[in-house]
Amino acid sequence: MAILESGENYLETILILQQKKGYVRSIDIAAELGFTKPSISRAMGILKKNELIVMDKGGRIQLTEKGWEKAEQVYERHCLIAKYFIAALGIDEETADSDACRIEHVISEQSFEKMKLYVNEHCK
Repeated sequence: MAILESGENYLETILILQQKKGYVRSIDIAAELGFTKPSISRAMGILKKNELIVMDKGGRIQLTEKGWEKAEQVYERHCLIAKYFIAALGIDEETADSDACRIEHVISEQSFEKMKLYVNEHCK
């Protein structure tokens, strides 16, 4: 089953929070994204059903191997696109980050790979 943009955003957020705090709970995701707990609960149920996360009895959320791979893929795209916008195009950091957050979900693999080559060669 294909993961929608919102699902990718949740996975990316879980990855970032897990790296920052070492653990993630629904309340952490709600605070980070500004969503309600019921919205987060529904989304976590969908991610769990798709075997992208697991939740322990204490409510801690962990990415599965499959979830981790997808989250890293989305996060890599986000970081690289933002870096390209800042370094190559001179876009301010806030705008670059905001635009990257939207583009990371729809950019083709071919375009992303070409952008990645450009950034690796020209944007140290």
